Amino acid sequence: MEPPKTAAKRSATLAEIAREAGVSAPTVSKVLNGRADVAAATRTRVEELLRTHGYRRRRAEVSRSPLIDLVFHELESAWAMEVIRGVENVARDAGLSVVLSESAGRLTPGRTWADQVAGRRPHGVILVLSGLDAAQQALLTSRSVPFVVMDPAGDPGADVPSVGATNWQGGLAATRHLIDLGHTRIGAIGGPSRMMCARARLDGYRAALDTAGLPADPALILEGDFHHESGHRLGLDLLGRPDRPTAVFAGNDLQALGLYEAARELGLRVPEDVSVVGFDDLPVARWVGPPLTTVRQPLTEMAEAAARLVLELGRGERERTATRLELATSLVVRSSTAAP
Repeated sequence: MEPPKTAAKRSATLAEIAREAGVSAPTVSKVLNGRADVAAATRTRVEELLRTHGYRRRRAEVSRSPLIDLVFHELESAWAMEVIRGVENVARDAGLSVVLSESAGRLTPGRTWADQVAGRRPHGVILVLSGLDAAQQALLTSRSVPFVVMDPAGDPGADVPSVGATNWQGGLAATRHLIDLGHTRIGAIGGPSRMMCARARLDGYRAALDTAGLPADPALILEGDFHHESGHRLGLDLLGRPDRPTAVFAGNDLQALGLYEAARELGLRVPEDVSVVGFDDLPVARWVGPPLTTVRQPLTEMAEAAARLVLELGRGERERTATRLELATSLVVRSSTAAP
C-alpha cells in the first residue's frame, strides 16, 4: 500500500493575508502596488506577512511598466557606459525603456529605492556591483519583480540570479603574461577587498606567481578603489620605492591610467621602466600612449545577458534558483608591456 502523498504547501491568498493583518483586501492590494496612501505601520505589518507567507502574485495579476531598472553602485565612469549600452540594446529590442539609479557607493540600495521600484512595477531590476538584502528580495519577489545581479559585490546566494566574468582567470592571464616576459618583481593595485571581483582578480595574480615559484610579496599588493586617483596615489607609492616593481597589474583600466600618470611624474617610461596591465578593456585603453595591455571583460555582452535573463525570468521561461552566468575574459596584448 502506497503511503499517502504529502500535499504541496499552499501559498496564502491575498484575502487570508488581509484577514491576518486586520485590514481589507484592497489595502493589501495597495501595498502590493506600492501605493503611498497606506499608513506606515500598516504597510510594515502587511509586508511582513507577505514575506512570512512567501506570497508572490500570479503572472496573470501582474501589470508591468515598460521599464527595466538599472542600479549602479557608482555611476561615473566609462565602465558604466558599456553596461548601459548593453542593457539598452536588449531593452530597445523589447520595446522597453531603462531607468538609471545609483546607490551612492552603498553595496545595498536604500529602503526608499525598493518601495519606489515596487511602485513602478518594472519588467525587471538589474543591480551592478551591488545586491539586495533579504527584505528587499522578499519585497520584489512578492510583487513578482524579477531581479538579476551583474558582477555581484559579494556572494549573491544560491537563489539570486547573477551574471559575471571569469575574474580569477583574467588575473591569472595578466600576471602570467608578465612572468613570461621575464618579470619576477610584480606589483598589484587591486580594487576594494569587499568586492568579489576584486578579490578574484588578486587571487588569480597570486596563483600565477605561485605556479611560477615566485613568492607573492604582501608589500607589493595595495588596495585601491577602481578609480584613477587610487591608481595614481598607489602608483606613486609603488614606483617611488628604491626596490620598485618592474611590472604592475592594475585591478582595472582606470587604475592603470592613474598608474601611467604616476610613472610620468616620477620620470619613468611605460613599458621601458615599468610594464602595466589593466583589466576591463575600456575603449580608451587602445588610445592612450602607449596603448594599454589589459584583460578584456565583455561588459556590454554581460549587460545584454543580464537584461535577457531578467526578461526571461519575468516571462517565467527560466527558474530563478541557481542561475549563474559567467562570461569569459581574454588578455589583449598591446604596447604597455615588455621584457624588464
